[in-house]
Amino acid sequence: MPVIAVDKPLNLTSHDVVNRARRARSTKRVGHTGTLDPLATGVLVLCVDDSTKVVQFMEADSKDYLAWISLGAGTPTLDAEGPVDEVATVPELDTARVQELLNTFTGPQAQVPPQYSAIQVGGQRAYAVARAGGALDLPARHVMIHSLDLLGVYPSVDAAPRTFDPQNWTPADTGHTFTLPPALGEFPTLLVRASVGSGTYLRSLARDVGAALGVPAHLGGLVRTRVGRYDLRDAVTVDDLPGATGIPDLAALDFPVIEADDRLARELRQGKRPAHPAQGRHVVTLNGDLVAVVDGDGEQLKVVRAWA
Repeated sequence: MPVIAVDKPLNLTSHDVVNRARRARSTKRVGHTGTLDPLATGVLVLCVDDSTKVVQFMEADSKDYLAWISLGAGTPTLDAEGPVDEVATVPELDTARVQELLNTFTGPQAQVPPQYSAIQVGGQRAYAVARAGGALDLPARHVMIHSLDLLGVYPSVDAAPRTFDPQNWTPADTGHTFTLPPALGEFPTLLVRASVGSGTYLRSLARDVGAALGVPAHLGGLVRTRVGRYDLRDAVTVDDLPGATGIPDLAALDFPVIEADDRLARELRQGKRPAHPAQGRHVVTLNGDLVAVVDGDGEQLKVVRAWA
């Protein structure tokens, strides 16, 4: 059963896309490997039927984004949902200095998630509490930001590029054109290409970059261009879900492969810990078929998940 990369459109939740996939594929067994906010677009990876077994191994995949960070205006949701609840005058921005500032956000970071997020504390969803006028104490989480490249500084979101070369996701005259949410006003905007680890909130990054510049900020637009080995170039539209072929489970798992014999495959499927010199996480196959995902300690293999 396939793993399918979908280009999530604006104003749909990730759950909306999952529901459409369930109808399109005539199955209730559809999962995804990482939520996209309603005002974000781009790659949402769906796992259908038996492929839902691989979701747990793909949730840690790194992700690439294009982010439009609007400075001088804050919102409760940290994005363009609004309303603007804080404004400030933005100082003159020098591109070299802004890039230097962005560089300080790369590497391991402690990041406080947005109040409007699905994080649970004491059984309560943060966004539910926020919408009721409250706020949860959300502790900072450890995240990894691999790179932040400033592609330009613009007088507003509407003045910033929307069309990009899909080979490297840089602004271009022709290529892939994105739809962004309506702008909340004329606010200076940074266009940033970001590569981040799992669990990183780009809305929090926008807030924190603004704070480092001494002004409130929000995410004026966000496009996810890659999840793991899935690039937006290869994603299908929601309307194309019924006939989408996707790729098989084995190709979706980005781990080194151990080719098993019948005995090793049998023992792993029985939950045993056979002797093997492999170290780290591996995929085990037999005649090209997926047998198991295992962790090796250099002496034996421990099954993380097995396939019949």
